[in-house]
Amino acid sequence: MIAFTPEQEEFRKAVARLVDAEVVPAAEAIDERAEFPWTLFKRLGELGYLGLRYPAAYGGADADMVTYCLFAEELARGSLSVAATVAMQSLMGTYFIYKYGTEELRRKYLVPALRGDLVATFALTEPGAGSDVANITTRAERRGDRWVLRGGKTWVTNAPVADVLTVAAKTSAERGMKNIALFLLDRSAMRGIALGKSIDKMAVRGSVTGEIRLDDVEVPPEYLLGGETGGVEKIGSVLSEIRVMTAAISVGIARAAYTAALAYARERVAFGKPIVEHQAIGFKLADMLTRLHAATLMTYQAAARLDAGRAITREAAMVKLFASEMAVRVTDEAARIFASYGLAMEYPIQRYFRDARFLLPGGGTSEILRVVIDRDLDWDRGQAFA
Repeated sequence: MIAFTPEQEEFRKAVARLVDAEVVPAAEAIDERAEFPWTLFKRLGELGYLGLRYPAAYGGADADMVTYCLFAEELARGSLSVAATVAMQSLMGTYFIYKYGTEELRRKYLVPALRGDLVATFALTEPGAGSDVANITTRAERRGDRWVLRGGKTWVTNAPVADVLTVAAKTSAERGMKNIALFLLDRSAMRGIALGKSIDKMAVRGSVTGEIRLDDVEVPPEYLLGGETGGVEKIGSVLSEIRVMTAAISVGIARAAYTAALAYARERVAFGKPIVEHQAIGFKLADMLTRLHAATLMTYQAAARLDAGRAITREAAMVKLFASEMAVRVTDEAARIFASYGLAMEYPIQRYFRDARFLLPGGGTSEILRVVIDRDLDWDRGQAFA
C-alpha cells in the first residue's frame, strides 16, 4: 500500500502543474535539437528542485526519498531528457561533493550547483570498463603534494556542458576495486581536462552525453573525496537511491505512454467503434496498466524503506529491473496501439518508445541486476511485505 502524506500529495500536484505548463510544451524541441535544456535546468534550480535531497544549509529542501521520487516521476512524464539531466545534477553529480567534500568545497561547488549555476556530473564508465568497474584504467598518481590524473571516460551525462566532475580513478596499478578513489575536477581551474566526442543518441537526446579526456590533470589534495581507497564502496552507498530513482522515472515515462495510448484508442475508430472497445486493444491496455501499477507500488515501497533507514540492496535491484523493463514493454505496446502513427514524428509516442531504452543500462544493466538478485535468493515473507 502506498500512503503519501498531504504534503507529498500537494508537492506532486505542484510539480505536475509545472511539468504540464513548461516541460511538456518544450519536450519535442529539446529532443529534436538534442541540446542541453538550459532554460528548464535554470528554472528547476531557481525553484529549489535540484536540491531536494540536500540539507537546507546548502540551499536544499531536506526532502525524503519518496518526495524525490514523486518529483522524478512527474518530470519524466514530461521529458525523460530533462529528467535524466536533473537526476545527474541532483543526485550522482553532487552527492559525493556533499558526502565527502570539505566545507569549502561544498560552498564553492555544491551550493551553486543546487541553484543551477554550475553543471555537475559523475564520470565512471570507460570504453573497456562499464559494469566491470575493476577494469578501469584512469590513473591517479601522487606528484609532490598533488595528484595527477590521466585517462579517459565515456558515456558521461552532461559532459559537454559540465563545470565540475567527480571522477573515479585508480590510485595504484593493481587490478581490483580496492584502490579506486573519487576526485573532484574543476574544468575552469584545472588544465588537461578536454572534451572528447559527443555521443549522438537515439534516445534522451537532450541529455547531452560525451567523452572526457584527462591529460596530466593536477588535483589538489583536498579535491580527493573521502580518501585514496574505497571508491567502489562510496559509489555503492548511493546506488540503491540511484536505482529507486531510475524506477521512478521509468514509471513516469510509462505513465505518459499509457495515457497517450488510452486517449488514442478512445478516439481512433475501426470497424464501427473506438478501438479501445476491441478486446485485442483493451487487453493490451489492461496489461500495460497492471505492469505500471505493480512498478509504482514497488518503487514507492522501496523509497519508503530507504527513508526508514533500511538496507535494500537486493530490493533496489529488483525494483530497477522490473520498472525499467516495464517501461520498455509499455512504451512498445503503446506504439503498437498507434500502429503506423507510432512511427510518426508528430506524435510523442515515438519519443517515449526511443527514450525508454535509456533506462536499461543506467544504474546497472538488467543482466547485472539479475546477478545482484541471484546472490541472495532466500525468500523472507515477513521482510518482503513489512
